[in-house]
Amino acid sequence: MAHWIKFNVVGLLGFGLQSAVLFALTHSAYSIGYLAATAVAVELAVLNNFVWHQRWTWSDRPSRTKNETLRRLAKFNLTAGMVSIGGNLIFMSILVGRFRLPVSGANAITVGVCSLLSFFLADRIAFDPRDSLECGDLSSLLPVATWRDHVTVEASGSFGRQAAREQSADRSAHSKE
Repeated sequence: MAHWIKFNVVGLLGFGLQSAVLFALTHSAYSIGYLAATAVAVELAVLNNFVWHQRWTWSDRPSRTKNETLRRLAKFNLTAGMVSIGGNLIFMSILVGRFRLPVSGANAITVGVCSLLSFFLADRIAFDPRDSLECGDLSSLLPVATWRDHVTVEASGSFGRQAAREQSADRSAHSKE
């Protein structure tokens, strides 16, 4: 439930950003069409939301490396981001293009419709806690960070040996400090 609440708080910030960008792109001297403006505004909101989700919403599922963060960003963009962009473009074209609703009202309706599916995809795919685990290393499930440095869970196979080598290298790096 905490993730859902945080997701919606971040979503409100993203909605504010998206709305401001959409307004600026459709009401400036160099305005562009509402669908192109929607795509740009949504992508900026998706990138903004990813940063906040990584640092706050799913802070209990930290990524360990820069590569893992980039993988998460790609998964977030390909799942929740595509739902947001695709859903926004489809619903905006229907609500504004067909039903002639104002852009700002249609934007609010569209974001609300897309948010539930976006949360599910972000929670289950982009920020999947199993992706943060190295195969055979279950120590990251321990709630106390200091225990992580002292507990090793052995696993069979090459994945377990790789995790043990990486954990040993981490300990060596910490002992030199």
